Amino acid sequence: MTDGSFADEPADVEIASRETLHDGYVWNVVSERFVLGGQTITREFVDHTGAVAVLALDDDDRALFIRQYRHPVRVRDWELPAGLLDQPGEDALEAAKRELAEEADLVAEQWWVLQDFFTTPGGNNESIRVYLARGVRPTDEAFARTHEEAEIEPRWVALDDAARAVREGRIHNASTVIAIYAACASRAAGWADLRPADAPWPTRPPGPAA
Repeated sequence: MTDGSFADEPADVEIASRETLHDGYVWNVVSERFVLGGQTITREFVDHTGAVAVLALDDDDRALFIRQYRHPVRVRDWELPAGLLDQPGEDALEAAKRELAEEADLVAEQWWVLQDFFTTPGGNNESIRVYLARGVRPTDEAFARTHEEAEIEPRWVALDDAARAVREGRIHNASTVIAIYAACASRAAGWADLRPADAPWPTRPPGPAA
């Protein structure tokens, strides 16, 4: 058993300069010069708003996944309902509820924090919070989806079957893989390690300026 000292540690470093190299449609690319260990270092990275995702479980421990086309990898992958935190001051839990309704036509009664993670800490500052949602039911009306989301295909999959798909190399989306394994581990612990839905999120990116 490990104690609480085995944890990531926030670091407050001096930022000597910051430049936006690309002002993108969804996120930006920035260059920062910072001081670390007496050296001035330059790093370029994607400045991301952060995002939320939802693992919805029914009473039979089936999880809801959606298949959606992702152009950068040219794949229709299985994902969780998810979305960007692209509004100033947006509440993460409310954003998760919105995404579950918009992408899966579902609402849920119980919410917990399942996992927080960095996607690529060496190349961007994206942090994703995955919620566990239970007590799910359909929304009163289906959401009108557009673009890639217009072709979303939903599927309920037993959690154990989803974990097997990951182990066999059939599922590749990072949020999906992490959420499946986190849910399996938490279930084995009797769900005792779930955090409340309003738990602090210290690694959330600052998001767009108000």
